[in-house]
Amino acid sequence: MFSQGSKLAYFQEPIDFAHWFNLIGAVLLLSFNRVFAKSTLNSVASFLTTLGAIAHVGLCTIDFIMWSFGNDDVAKAELGEHISNTPAILYPFVIIGPSLLFIGLAVHASRFIKTHTIPALMVILGAPAVGFSFFVLKDGLYMVLSCLLFALGLVLLLYRKEKEEIVTG
Repeated sequence: MFSQGSKLAYFQEPIDFAHWFNLIGAVLLLSFNRVFAKSTLNSVASFLTTLGAIAHVGLCTIDFIMWSFGNDDVAKAELGEHISNTPAILYPFVIIGPSLLFIGLAVHASRFIKTHTIPALMVILGAPAVGFSFFVLKDGLYMVLSCLLFALGLVLLLYRKEKEEIVTG
């Protein structure tokens, strides 16, 4: 879906599946705040992840409104310009806020850099790759690939196997 860009998302009938999946995914990612061991770093990561999930809800709301315009490109352009000219919406819900979700999850992953290096690096490198592909490259294919890298790293961390300590008595 991402590789087709906004053209595909706006013509999904009767439901904007892409943004519903994005919304549900962002909310489900909150569960990572409870999965990892509690520490100061985890608390910071949890705070960032929660702020990012809230911002993703706002971003999805904007996207749903944009999608509701259907083929009305003039209305979409006017709304896009209005959002771009309203810093109280643009920064927390489009630029900075959603990035906090990726940053928070990357901070969670950084705890595992010594014990589960590859999955941790997948998340840590995948997080900025998502933003770079969206804001700089504006390329849907790279966005999909960076999201896959990021998500696969999270899944591998979620289902990691801890080394068992053998206790001899």
